[in-house]
Amino acid sequence: MSDDRKRIVLVGASGVFGQRLAAMIARWSDVMLVLAARDLVRLDAVAAELAKTGPAATIEVAQLDRLNPVGLSALGAWAVVDAAGPFQGQDHAFPRAVLAARAHYVDLADARDFVAGFEAALDGQARVDQRWAITGASSTPALSHAALDAMTAGWTRIDRIEAAISPGARAPRGLSVIRAILGWAGAPVRVFEKGRWTIRSGWSEPRRTPFPGLGRRWTSLAETPDLDLLPARFHPRRDAIFRAGLELPILHLGLWALSLLRRSRLASTLEPLAVLLGEMAGWVAPLGSDRGGMVVSVEGRDANGVRRLARWSLVAEAAAGPHTPVAPAAATLRALLDGRLGEPHATPCVGLVDLDAIVRELGDLPIRTRLESQRPEIPGLFPRLLGDTWDTQPSSVRQVHAGVTPVTLRGKARARGASGLPALVRRLQGLPPTGRHATAVTITPTADGERWVRRFGVRTFASSITADRHDPWTFEETAGVLTFRFGAAPYPGGFSWTFEGWRLGPIPLPRAWAPRIRARTFARDGQDGTDIYRFRVLVAHPWLGVIFGYAGRLS
Repeated sequence: MSDDRKRIVLVGASGVFGQRLAAMIARWSDVMLVLAARDLVRLDAVAAELAKTGPAATIEVAQLDRLNPVGLSALGAWAVVDAAGPFQGQDHAFPRAVLAARAHYVDLADARDFVAGFEAALDGQARVDQRWAITGASSTPALSHAALDAMTAGWTRIDRIEAAISPGARAPRGLSVIRAILGWAGAPVRVFEKGRWTIRSGWSEPRRTPFPGLGRRWTSLAETPDLDLLPARFHPRRDAIFRAGLELPILHLGLWALSLLRRSRLASTLEPLAVLLGEMAGWVAPLGSDRGGMVVSVEGRDANGVRRLARWSLVAEAAAGPHTPVAPAAATLRALLDGRLGEPHATPCVGLVDLDAIVRELGDLPIRTRLESQRPEIPGLFPRLLGDTWDTQPSSVRQVHAGVTPVTLRGKARARGASGLPALVRRLQGLPPTGRHATAVTITPTADGERWVRRFGVRTFASSITADRHDPWTFEETAGVLTFRFGAAPYPGGFSWTFEGWRLGPIPLPRAWAPRIRARTFARDGQDGTDIYRFRVLVAHPWLGVIFGYAGRLS
């Protein structure tokens, strides 16, 4: 055992978030990780699972109750991390005890009142003891602020901020999280909206929020520390909103309906329903997915005074979502170990670690992040959607989709598709039969998009591509009565169309019923060295097989 290893005590190590943070810290060779909670049996099980991974850190267990932390000093902690929660309704006695034990303190608090009073309660003691006291090292406020710092560097003005989070229905959920939500659902919430402070109700104003890679999910106003910290740190002129949602509409809208009991003063709190609602969520979880996400959007003016929209998003697959809230705590601890935080004091976890450091802690997990920026006032649908990456597109792609003048391209395309019903669909839509065909495509700019007319031999397939009125980051393609919604993402040598949702006329259709769509627009060098415009489209369905697919080159 190395004497220079730092002892990190992780309180709540047997919980949903604690276990995941323990796995991150266990990879560090310069620490001794003490797993702490009230139940030693569960702690031993967590330690046994960690041992199977071959941890670089030394692992110990210790019984500790954060509400009565007898024996904390005896643990000899260099830092204590509180991942237990809930923090709603808690005072600052435990972080005071940690500082009194001469240890640094970090927590995952998402409770607005706890974070709001943290600095005033602890800063004097932290500075005297020369120990850090850091609160909110989680999705809110640490991750949301890190994303905003990355997006708005150099901006001269911020008009609006909105963040939203939505876990997958099948992702693990702790009882403390459910209690926390029920603690403010239906309660008065102070929010900065339309340039002034006003009162709204928690879990109110349900609407469908776009989550890149996940489609649209129901979200409502959430009570988080960001409602105070976003206006204080970024000074938006109009709004600073944080929303949260449940993947399954029956759960999200059901909780909204329950919140009306508190709004109408028929109930003082919904917290007694936590166990029952947690069980009900488990019953219906198989109807949802294990995919969760987070999105942070901002509007304002960049360094040149040009109007900008920027968006950072995260998609977690395979129930990896609960790792996201603990990544800021891991990044903060790592910075603390490396001596990168500066002079100790008490503070919310904003501006301490950057976005790259947080995302780095998620690097070995099925989690994807993306940062986008656009200038909404430039002409052309795709130049606007692709934003700063538009100038990197090949010249032929930029010429075709500049959105200024009509363009007609001619060449060859190869089509394929299954027989039976898919063949009938292709014929009704004007799509070609299997084989190679002379092809002409006319793309005509419109007021809000493009009109495409494709001619494959003697057949014609037309569609309209327009900006999504409800989401500046997506576009819609309408052919007949069906409309498909896509995002545009950079792709080697061009851009891809990322399917986001579909509808029949005005009626949204379940994403699970949708065909699988892959579409690419790109360019490659021709024999004379010039880049040749190319396209590749594949539409398949699990029940029907390949409905249609075509690929070709045009000039």
